[in-house]
Order: sequence, then C-alpha cells, then structure tokens
Amino acid sequence: MTDQNDAELNNAQVVATITQLYQQYEAALCDNDVATMDTLFWESPHVVRFGLMENLYGSEAVKLYRQSRPGFKLKRTLSNFTVTAFGTDTAIVTVEFFGGIIDRPPRTGRLTQVWRQLPAGWKIVSAHVSWLPQAF
Repeated sequence: MTDQNDAELNNAQVVATITQLYQQYEAALCDNDVATMDTLFWESPHVVRFGLMENLYGSEAVKLYRQSRPGFKLKRTLSNFTVTAFGTDTAIVTVEFFGGIIDRPPRTGRLTQVWRQLPAGWKIVSAHVSWLPQAF
C-alpha cells in the first residue's frame, strides 16, 4: 500500500515540465545567467538555498549571493538525474554532477531541488548543493 494514488505519482506532464525547467536552470548556472536563475527561484523570504559554502534564507539573500559571485563559467557532466513528482504541484529533482569552474580541478557533487507550482509558475522553493569528499 502506498500513501499516494499511483495516478498522482510521477505525472508525465509534471516530470517533462520540471525536466525542461531544470535544463534551463543548468544552462543558466553554467553560463552565470543570474537573471534566469533568479526567475526560477521562488520570490519569498521562505525560500532556502544551501550552497557549497553558504546558507541562504530568503530570495533577497539568494539574489545578493548570485550578484556578488565572480562571473565564472561552469562545465559539468550530470548523472543520475531524477524527477519525482507528487501530484501536479510538487516535484523533487536530484542529480549528481562532475566538473566545476573551468580551468580548476573538477569535483563530484550532488544537488537537490524542491519545485512547487505557484501562481507565478513552477519555482524552486528549496535547494541544496554539496561536494562529495575528495579522495586522497
């Protein structure tokens, strides 16, 4: 027995939409397209983004971080990309990545995003990015 009706889990349209939006986010991240990244995050004091070395609470903190970050570009290879949709208004993205800032040694990391369908459209309401420990 499951907690949710099978018809509500992994709705094909939601999975396709979130996959497309994540691809847009990934391209914006790698190109340091701050404006696009800002539009994909929830405009709210309740949004949270835990980054590689920062904890950001609220959309203003997320925007200030992105604006103050150096204008570097990233190159990453993605693996184990998944979208799990719960009904038609919530989805979770998980992905592993390898790479990083161009001209620096690549690293392996992981990312989780919670997306929510809001009146303004699909938005990231929570995100967490972390590096895996480096082998010595």
